[in-house]
Amino acid sequence: QVQLAESGGGLVQPGGSLALACVASGGSVGSAVVAWFRQPPGREREFVAAISASGARTHYADTVQGRFAISRDNTKGTVALRMSWLTPEDTAVYYCAVDKDRTLLLRQADFTSPKRYDFWGQGTQVTVST
Repeated sequence: QVQLAESGGGLVQPGGSLALACVASGGSVGSAVVAWFRQPPGREREFVAAISASGARTHYADTVQGRFAISRDNTKGTVALRMSWLTPEDTAVYYCAVDKDRTLLLRQADFTSPKRYDFWGQGTQVTVST
């Protein structure tokens, strides 16, 4: 059973940066699509970014395109999310998730849906505020 643990969240001022990390244990995620989702206060969980198993392809939500960067190190079983130019609208609990059945980012409707993902971390809080 794969277990995921996110870290790196915290309080940051608008315009600042944070780097989140997701570490997998209990199994390899090197052949799986990994994504980051977030859940703002009072709202549903939403897609942020995804990366293919090899790391060759990435996809971002329009709201974070150009500000966030997802990457992975399959030798370490880690996936990172670097966030820049943060705004209060980025405030949320951030989760990493693994789709064990897919290696490629093919259909956007698939890899952006939380229902496709089999394993989730507990989340890390990101608060953007003055």
